[in-house]
Formats: sequence, C-alpha cells, structure tokens
Amino acid sequence: MFTGIIEAIGSLKNAELRGGDKRFSIDVGDLDIESVSLGDSISVNGVCLTVAEFCSKGFVADVSVETLSRTTLGDLAFGAPLNLERAMLPTTRFNGHLVSGHVDGVGQIIKRKADARSVRFVISAEEHLIRYIAEKGSISLDGISLTVNWVDGVQFGINIVPHTLKKTTLGHAGAGHVVNLEVDIIARYLERLVKSESICHSEHNGVTREVLARFGYLADKE
Repeated sequence: MFTGIIEAIGSLKNAELRGGDKRFSIDVGDLDIESVSLGDSISVNGVCLTVAEFCSKGFVADVSVETLSRTTLGDLAFGAPLNLERAMLPTTRFNGHLVSGHVDGVGQIIKRKADARSVRFVISAEEHLIRYIAEKGSISLDGISLTVNWVDGVQFGINIVPHTLKKTTLGHAGAGHVVNLEVDIIARYLERLVKSESICHSEHNGVTREVLARFGYLADKE
C-alpha cells in the first residue's frame, strides 16, 4: 500500500523484452532505497512493482502483460520521468489516501490552465471509471494523491499546487498526456458489497439472468 505522496522523480533506464512481457531498469534519482529489500514494492507512476534486482542507481522490476496492457507503462520511452514512492510502513504519517498501486485504467489530460500559482487540469477518464470519481473525493493520478474538484460526464477537474508541480511529473505534463488512474478503493468495494447484498436478497433468492442483467453483468438484448 501507498499514500500517494511522491518521494522522488526517477527515470526509465531500460525496458527489456522477456517472452512477451518486459523487465524495467529504473533510475530512482534522489529516492533513498538503502532500506529497500528484494521483494519490496515501489510505486512507479502509480503502478505497484516488485523489486527483483538492484542495479546502478536503482532497481529492476518485471512488468507483466496485464500491467503493460492496463497502464501507461507499456508505452514509456527511454528516459521517461517516473513518480516514485516506497511502500508505506505502519509508522508512516498518512498524508494522502490509501493507494494500492493497482491501476484501474488510463485517462488523458484535456486541458491545462494556470490559476494564480496553481495549475488546473481537466482529465478525461474511461467511461467505466467515472462512476467511482466523486467531487471532493480522492483519486490517484500517476501515483499522486489528489482531490477531485468537479465531475462532468466523463471528465473531471483537479488543481495542482506549486509544490506538487515541482515534485512530480505533472509539472511538465500538458494536453494529450496519458496518465494512470486509480479510483478510491473504498468506492470499488462499496459497489461490490451493494451488488452482492442485492443479489443475495433478491426476490428470486438466487442468481438468474434477470438479476445479472439488472446489475450490468449481461448485455442488454438487441
């Protein structure tokens, strides 16, 4: 688990193809990894990766086909800047929100606009994710814990203060930039619990095609 408070900006040193998936070599920049052990987790642009080896100025991690297909990591160019955060400890000050490092999908920056010393971004999310995004709720964007300002259709707005602009990759991100999104974990589990409770207490007292269709598990008949 992570808090969404970025500790350092690193970069992609190498991406080696390994039987369909990839092995990344990551330069950690100013991130202190002296206390990190093999098998520990590090958030890389919001994706939880496992330290498989250590290399000069950083670490090596294997990236699965699932992760490559569901996140922006599959399209990273060599030298691309990366938001990094070590896994939280029981004694960690909890400044952000609970971030699992399990990316739900990708979004795209539609607009960037200065607002005094801050910058406002308009982000477009995948349609299946927008129902989990609430005004004044939390969202992880490339591993950064942020507050949602507003939601309209499949778009939402965020405000980035000067410190975050300086300490994360959003400082140089503009319209067209694609980002990893992880919705609030509480929203995901709450929806699942509500659906499960409704199915278990349906008038049919069981799972039928009607119940599955009602809760979105079956496509509507044409």
